[in-house]
Amino acid sequence: MSEEVILVDSSNRQIGTMEKMEAHIKGELHRAFSIFVFNEEGKMLLHQRADEKYHCGGLWTNAVCSHPKPGEKQVDALKRKMDQEMGFYSVVEKAFDFKYRAELGNGLIEHEYDEVYFAVYNGGFSPNPEEVKDYRFASIENIRSEIAENPELFTPWFKMLFERMSLYFRMLKRV
Repeated sequence: MSEEVILVDSSNRQIGTMEKMEAHIKGELHRAFSIFVFNEEGKMLLHQRADEKYHCGGLWTNAVCSHPKPGEKQVDALKRKMDQEMGFYSVVEKAFDFKYRAELGNGLIEHEYDEVYFAVYNGGFSPNPEEVKDYRFASIENIRSEIAENPELFTPWFKMLFERMSLYFRMLKRV
């Protein structure tokens, strides 16, 4: 069964829907979300995307990233994907909005209006192997070094969002 994404204008107003792969082939601006999860030690949860993912398989990224379904409330989409990908749910807080466009290879383009959230979570979880190859918590400093040394190991959106999210989280004095 095909999935649809919500097409939006540059102000995140819905202008239609489109089949997900078609939107990624055409590079149409669509709504997405990214969730960054930190533990009480201030370490960020990273996950390595499953090799079988339709793009960016095997690359490291933030805890959860996805698209809300047409007609789905954002809070429901966040809960659905946190549970589906990482096997847990935590209350999230919205941090900021972020628009980006990145060519992913294989003729796919990620052009998203990304609503960015964060959570603090210290409980257990069970990642879905169809979504997640591996996972780990790492310090901001270690992630920054890894990106500098091996940027090709991380998703394009994660590299764009990492510093901004790190600063945002620290400004809130959460770590």
